[in-house]
Amino acid sequence: MATQNAAAVYRIAKMFHLNLPPDPKEMAAIEARRNREKERQNRIFDVRTRVMGVDVEALDKQVEERKLREATEKRKEAAYGTNQLKYDMVAQMLEREEAERARRLARKVQEFREQKQQLKHRHDFDLWEQNHLWNEFPAHLGNNDPYYGPASLQCFSGEDLDRATCLRMEQERFRYSLEKQMHEKQQARAEEMYADELSNQLRLAVDMQAAQTARLEESCRKAIKCAIANANKAQAAEVAERKRQERRRELGANISEIRHQIKSDLLTEKPQTAQNFVGPHRVQSQCWKGMTPEQRTAINKAQEAQRHEKKAQRQAEQDLDAKWGSQAINLAQATMELEEQERELCAEFRRGLGSFNQELANEQNTHQNYLNSMIYTNQPTTQYYLQFNTSSR
Repeated sequence: MATQNAAAVYRIAKMFHLNLPPDPKEMAAIEARRNREKERQNRIFDVRTRVMGVDVEALDKQVEERKLREATEKRKEAAYGTNQLKYDMVAQMLEREEAERARRLARKVQEFREQKQQLKHRHDFDLWEQNHLWNEFPAHLGNNDPYYGPASLQCFSGEDLDRATCLRMEQERFRYSLEKQMHEKQQARAEEMYADELSNQLRLAVDMQAAQTARLEESCRKAIKCAIANANKAQAAEVAERKRQERRRELGANISEIRHQIKSDLLTEKPQTAQNFVGPHRVQSQCWKGMTPEQRTAINKAQEAQRHEKKAQRQAEQDLDAKWGSQAINLAQATMELEEQERELCAEFRRGLGSFNQELANEQNTHQNYLNSMIYTNQPTTQYYLQFNTSSR
C-alpha cells in the first residue's frame, strides 16, 4: 500500500513538473517489473527456449534415442573395460612370470658365481692377494717361540726375503695359464671346425635327400601321367565302341522302320485303313488319305447353304444400320436446335448479368469514394503497425 502511495505521489510530481528526488522503492519496483517483463518476453519470443508450438512427441523420441545411444555406448565401454581388465591381468601375469624367470636366472647365475667363480680359484689370485707375504710366516705359537725375535714382529715394511722365488713361481704360473689358454683356444677352433664339417655333411645329406625326393616325385609324376593316359585311352576306346554300337542299333532301327512303312497300310490308297472302329464318324489321322467324292459333295452343299444364310443375315444387318443412321440424323438435328436455343438464352443472360454487374460496380465505387473521402481520412503509418507484438501481455 505504501508503494502504491509513493508511486501516486511520484506521478503527481511528474505531472506538475515538481523537482522531487526519485523514490528508491518506486525505482526498485519499476526495475523489477521491467526485469520480469524482459524475462517473460525472452520466454515467449525466443524460439529456442519457448515451449509453445513445440513438437513434444518428436522431442521425447529424440530424448529416448539419445538415452538409448548413451546406454549402448555405456555397454560398449563396459565391455571394453572388461576386456581391458582381462588383458591387464594377462599382461600382469606374463610380467610376473617374466620377472620370476629373470629372478631364477639371476639366482642361478649368482649361485654359479659363488660356487665356481670364487676369487681364490682364479689363476692370478696370488698376484692380488694382499696377505700373501703375511701368510708365508707361520702363526704365532707362543711367547717362547724361538722363530721370532724379542720384539715378536713377523714382517717389516719393505722387507721381502723370497722375492726371486715368488717371481719364478709367478712366471711359471703365467706360462701355465698362457699354455692353458692356447690349448683351450686350439680346442675351441678344432670344435668349431668339427661343427662346420658336421654342418657341411648335414647340408650335403639334406641336398642329397632333396634330390632323391625330387627324383622320386618326378618318377611318381611320370607314372601317374602314364596311368592317366592309359585310363584316358581305355575310356576313349570304350566311348568309341559305345558310339559304334549306338550307330549300328540306330541303323537297324531305321531299316526296320523303312521296311514297316513299305509293308504297312500307311502308303496305300485304301480308304478303309482310315476308318475308326470305335466310331464310324471318326477317322485315324495317321492313315487318312483324303475325303471321298460323296463327302466333298455334302460339304459343298453345306457351304452353299451357309453362304445363303450369311447373305440374308448381312442384308438384315444393313437394314438395321440404315434405320439406326436415320434415327441418329434426326437426333443430331434436334440436338443442334436445342444447342442454338441454349446459346441464345446464355447470351441474353450474360447481357443481363453484365448490366447488373455494371450497376453494382458503380454503387461500390461510389461507396468506396465516400469511405475514402469522409470516413478513412487518417491513414495508418509504419509506426502504427510497429506498436503491436511488443509486450508479453
